[in-house]
Amino acid sequence: MDAVPLWAQVLGLVLLLLLSGFFSISETAMMALSRYRMRHLASTGNRRATLVLQLLEETERLLGVILLGNNLINSAASALAAAFAIYYFGQSKYALAVASTGVSFAIIIFAEITPKVIGAAHPERIAMLVAPVLRFLMVIMNPLVWLTNLIVGFLLRILRVEQRSTDTAVSTEELRSIVMESGHFIPRKHKSILLNLFALEDLSVEDVMTPRAQIEALNIAMPVEEILHQLTTCYHNKLPVYEGEINRVIGILHVRKAIALLDQEDELNAEHFRQLLTPPYFIPEDTGVFTQLQYFQENHERLGIIVDEYGEVQGLVTLEDIIEEMIGEFTTSMPGAARAEGFCWDAKGECLVEGTTTLRDINKHLGLTLPVDGPKTLNGLLLEELRDIPEALVSLKIADCIVEIVQVQNQSIKVVKLIKF
Repeated sequence: MDAVPLWAQVLGLVLLLLLSGFFSISETAMMALSRYRMRHLASTGNRRATLVLQLLEETERLLGVILLGNNLINSAASALAAAFAIYYFGQSKYALAVASTGVSFAIIIFAEITPKVIGAAHPERIAMLVAPVLRFLMVIMNPLVWLTNLIVGFLLRILRVEQRSTDTAVSTEELRSIVMESGHFIPRKHKSILLNLFALEDLSVEDVMTPRAQIEALNIAMPVEEILHQLTTCYHNKLPVYEGEINRVIGILHVRKAIALLDQEDELNAEHFRQLLTPPYFIPEDTGVFTQLQYFQENHERLGIIVDEYGEVQGLVTLEDIIEEMIGEFTTSMPGAARAEGFCWDAKGECLVEGTTTLRDINKHLGLTLPVDGPKTLNGLLLEELRDIPEALVSLKIADCIVEIVQVQNQSIKVVKLIKF
């Protein structure tokens, strides 16, 4: 130690701390960065990002180099501090204790915590800076790393610990969380569409259909005058046509083509309308929404009649219904659309809704958590809860609100007041 000046010894200790900090900041940055961000940068031709991805593909060797280097440097720093204490203060155990404590404190502050905090704050930038150095170290330290990993693998086999490759695939729930926590990086409307797409996986056509009671359909068995009146006052361009009762759907009628008959035929009858019908398209009620979207595309259909296991009509779904589930409500000619869009709490924390309103719409517009795994409408939920056809002014608590039945008509609940608490 006599031949080495004090300033050189101090400088050596500082360099060792810096090297230890380099390995610490490299480890944190490489493990904390977003691989998807790196893949994006690599796809734009960024060579540093490509190198980082190559290093991450060899995670075992990379960590071996970093940990070996870090521990060797820390051991060298501790040994140098002990040599200082022995040279300047002799074999005093107090001097050794102070020197060991001091260098350990310095390593924790300057070579561990501070570099790792910086590495976690700027992982991508730092990872691309240190990648070339780490690649060089992986080459020159390869034999030592290989030997170390060989010993580690042998110990793991003795302990019967299974080694699994790192799976970087993201599950649907994780991807949903990424979208929700994206902040200002994804516009609110785009975020809403993405979240709606995730939700479609759990939906069937029964969740998005127009219920049977609300279907606007044409009974071809009616007198021609009534048929013409309905055609001239209907709200849709296509109508399901049935004969006698709704379960006997015989086709789909294009209203515009039917109206055109008024100028072509002097005396209209039911047969004129039958000739315009296209075959109905039936859908099982448990068909998934995504699956049905594909079926609509493959069969060049835009409207389907939903039937249950007994072949009875349960509702109707259109291509527009599915699209609205993805991008939100847009243009519609339905007379009840304005009511659906107007769901909101008043100043008293109350809201009047119709019993036929779907639970999903109520949850979406009012921020409630009414159960949707059973009945689809508010009327169905209340009948299931009460197990009876209720009288007016009956109230009960469901989920996070009070439900007050305001009007009952024809064995069904017509109007309900929701009270938030």
